[in-house]
Amino acid sequence: MRILSVVSTLAFASVLSVASAEKPVKAANDWPKIQLPSWSQQIAIREGWLVERHAMILEMMRRHNIDMWIVVNEEFHDDPLTQYIAPPRPYTGNRDIFVFLDTKTGDTATSLRKIAVTGYGEENVQRFFEAEDDPKPADKVLPALYEQYHPQHIGLSIGARRGVQRSLTHDSYLFLAKTLGADAETHFVPAADLIEEYLDTRIPEEFKTYTTLVELTDQLTKRAFSNEVITPGKTTIGDVRRWLYDQMGYYDVTTWFQPDLRLQRRGRAPKISRGFLGVEPEATVILPGDVLHLDFGITCMGLNTDWQKEAYVLLPGEKDVPAGLKHAMANTNTLQESLMTRSRPGRLAGDVYNDIMADMKADNIEAKVYSHPIGDQGHGLGAGLDYRAAQATAADGKHMRKGSYISIELNSATPVAEWDGQKVFIMEEDDAYLTDEGFKTFLPRQTSFYLIRP
Repeated sequence: MRILSVVSTLAFASVLSVASAEKPVKAANDWPKIQLPSWSQQIAIREGWLVERHAMILEMMRRHNIDMWIVVNEEFHDDPLTQYIAPPRPYTGNRDIFVFLDTKTGDTATSLRKIAVTGYGEENVQRFFEAEDDPKPADKVLPALYEQYHPQHIGLSIGARRGVQRSLTHDSYLFLAKTLGADAETHFVPAADLIEEYLDTRIPEEFKTYTTLVELTDQLTKRAFSNEVITPGKTTIGDVRRWLYDQMGYYDVTTWFQPDLRLQRRGRAPKISRGFLGVEPEATVILPGDVLHLDFGITCMGLNTDWQKEAYVLLPGEKDVPAGLKHAMANTNTLQESLMTRSRPGRLAGDVYNDIMADMKADNIEAKVYSHPIGDQGHGLGAGLDYRAAQATAADGKHMRKGSYISIELNSATPVAEWDGQKVFIMEEDDAYLTDEGFKTFLPRQTSFYLIRP
């Protein structure tokens, strides 16, 4: 049996300074030690969050015209919603079913019934749901609920574009249709909008933990892009990637995507994949003069980070980054600032995107923006700022939600004089949260290259 993403990063180290060319690079034992709480503590903290999350559900159901919301978790096929709507514990029943029902009686404090139909009794589930020690089978519980309340709109994870919104399996759909009956099936509707609001709404209690997750991501990135890990002329791209995997194992965290490294080198045509700078083969040896890029994120306590940073390998005798590369970094910083300041709660994401690109046109910066919501999922639900969505419609129909987390992911391409006019892509990504004044990053943005000595 497996726990649903119950690794944590509480009490992570404070923000760490970047090693500069003038200061000695930190050795591994010089970095602040990061202590992870026990798994039982991690579960307890997440269950505390669940109390706050359940308090939001009834109003959200009513906003999206859902009378009954059903989530089905299957053994060996966990629904991605389960760990966010139920205690993050093992579920090993053939089908464990969680029902949220608007009884439309009394005030909001008493109108929501929460029923769990599980394979066995579990006291921790009973703290959040009506659930018996000797559970009745679903074919007894669900029809009785339908006959008692006759919900007009039964929300299911079906008929949506994103995986977490369409996660109900075909067989579980058939099971619900047979169990609830033909009349109930006519009231099945997609719960996509409800799921999006629920997963895109952050609670204040998560903020500190998420900040420390970002700090750990940042620390590992800085260490990966230092002489602790890289010896130019010897270390390969694969060596750095494997080091990151080993560090995640050491800290007992996981990841939602493979750490990717990209490399740009003077006089070498860049590899392009689907319009982006391509991932570098693992066998490539890192050399002086290279520009390195890392795309890296971790998963802990059901939260995810996403981080992209740049490093420069000094040539023999160099003490700083060439001026042309500094200018390239500054262009990406300008792009970041436009995105952060143009964004506001309530604005259409497509309108914000158009404003950003107008700013870049005025500044003569070749830019690409592909930022996405983040939090419960790495590529989360909500209003993104992405060139693909903006080109599909004149204005993205999604409004930006205050408090939402986003990965500010983007790049600029700048000709560099020291590289004979060769374009250099500076790809950055920072996790941020939306305030009334725009996006604020959890940590200061990168404004200068991390330096690696020859």
